[in-house]
Amino acid sequence: MTDREKKIVIEIQKSEITEHLVYKKLAEMTDKKENAEILERISKEEMDHYQILKRVSGEDAEPSNLRVFLYIKISSIFGLNFGLKLMEGGESKSAETYSVIEGFPQAKKMMEDEKEHEKKIISMIDESILTYVSSVVLGLNDALVELTGALTGFTLALQNSRLVAIAGLITGIAASMSMGVSNYLSVKHESEGEKKPLKSAFYTFISYIGTVVVLISPYFIMENIYVSLGTALILAILIIAFFNFYVSIAKGLNFRERFLEMALLSLGVSAINYAIGIIVRKYLHIDV
Repeated sequence: MTDREKKIVIEIQKSEITEHLVYKKLAEMTDKKENAEILERISKEEMDHYQILKRVSGEDAEPSNLRVFLYIKISSIFGLNFGLKLMEGGESKSAETYSVIEGFPQAKKMMEDEKEHEKKIISMIDESILTYVSSVVLGLNDALVELTGALTGFTLALQNSRLVAIAGLITGIAASMSMGVSNYLSVKHESEGEKKPLKSAFYTFISYIGTVVVLISPYFIMENIYVSLGTALILAILIIAFFNFYVSIAKGLNFRERFLEMALLSLGVSAINYAIGIIVRKYLHIDV
């Protein structure tokens, strides 16, 4: 074995022992017995892989305590599904380096185990946020599209940061309650589905009103209305990027397509309302 190959094997060892600790700690943290059992099993497999690689390299490898800490925290904050999918994404990339040890006993078995991990994780996860992700999307989409457009129009028409903020807040509160009620009635009258109407409405309302608060905050903080508008639009793009990144990891969807679709819709509506704001000021002679 060359020095380069030995270095690669030790890097994989480090990855395996790190992931062993992550799975083990998450198994201790999860409330669901079936999830804990699968996590413990995968944790054991990762340790078995580490021991195999140790016999190949002849050396020990220390885990990355920083990675263990980060994946545990990410899973605690954003959910078990997201944290594990994020880690498995990194693991699938490191699996490519297994070609270095293909000639060693049990290497093929290790690679097969790695491919099974993601399937096991997908099948075991049952998180509320993923069940109600469509309700969150409904709230976010409507808030981003409607409020970015409304704030742009208010900015051009009213020319006053505090007035724009108040108008946006009133519009947002009314729209969030309306969307929550609409979603409640929609889910309640569905003939099938696991979603509970009240919980679904809650997710829609919270995602909507949360987006409203973030988008109008620049108008309460800044005096210049155009700086406030620019900041609100940047925040809208960041919300779109973060949410779509989360969903793309947790549900295995295409990030780029979803992000571009939501971003173009929000900015497109804002551009239309910008033009409407100019027309309102010019022809209705509004001067606040």
